[in-house]
Amino acid sequence: MKISNTKFLIRTVLTLLGFALAEVGSFAIPTLQNQTFVIRDEAYRAILAGLMVIYLGSGIFSWFSETRRVKYAKRAPFRLFIGLVLLVWDMLGTKFGKLHMPFFPGPSQITWVFVEEWEFLLSNLLYSLRLYAFGFFSGVFLGVGTGILIGWFSKANYWIMPVLKMTGVIPAVAWMPFALNIFPSSFLAGCFLVSMCAWFPIGFQTARGMQATQKVYFEVARTIGGGRFYQLFHVAIPNALPTIFTGVSTANGLAFTTLVMTEMMGARGGLGYYINWAKAWSSYYKVYAAIIIMAILFSIILKIIGAIQNRALIWQRGLTSNVEERG
Repeated sequence: MKISNTKFLIRTVLTLLGFALAEVGSFAIPTLQNQTFVIRDEAYRAILAGLMVIYLGSGIFSWFSETRRVKYAKRAPFRLFIGLVLLVWDMLGTKFGKLHMPFFPGPSQITWVFVEEWEFLLSNLLYSLRLYAFGFFSGVFLGVGTGILIGWFSKANYWIMPVLKMTGVIPAVAWMPFALNIFPSSFLAGCFLVSMCAWFPIGFQTARGMQATQKVYFEVARTIGGGRFYQLFHVAIPNALPTIFTGVSTANGLAFTTLVMTEMMGARGGLGYYINWAKAWSSYYKVYAAIIIMAILFSIILKIIGAIQNRALIWQRGLTSNVEERG
């Protein structure tokens, strides 16, 4: 698929138009609502300007590659929509005060939190990242290890699979009362809960992928002199990689949800803790600020997992390309 220069320029203008209109609206239209405190627009306007600079630079960079041009142009209507949503939200929430306060603040109030409380937000963000990293990676390690045992050894499958199925259907937060009493700190209890919710889908999908390996692959490995361990590490586990990453992607969403719930119910820090703290003071604009950080953080984690998956399963792209060419 190719895109002409004129069409690409139009899509670039559309990308910038929504954010430009939101910026003009923020500057040109005065705040008419009755204010209980001063509304600061500087951070919101700086973010809009930053988005325009980023997307303009991305457009210039995409100009020199047909693949990047198509990808950039495809998302232009969505970016225009986001800019228009920000414009309407700013008008109704900040400028005219038509949204029900304090539950639906304007974007200016929310973005100013990043300036006003960046140190507190950063400390809670780092706490969440540390808890997530320890809990999720231990869950990945345990899940892959359990799946390999179940998928490769029949006795392990006999004894461990029923336990995995029984404990896997129990929500991780149901273990919270036990975790808080067993572990010496709320941080370790949170790590345990995140690890538990990641363990089941990864372990189950790993075992499923290994057990689905076709027998002909093992026969080929044996004909070239491959022993038991060779078949495990060069046939069964590589064949299970697609399903392993399916389990990791599923576990990532569950782990992030459990992370936030854990921080809201017992932790001494984290974004979930920050949301509870802000809610207690009816500072709902701070709650929205924390939610935005969570959304960005989760998107970044998904991107990282996707990049690792594409790298590990690069051979699949070759197979897909061949199938498409034959078709």
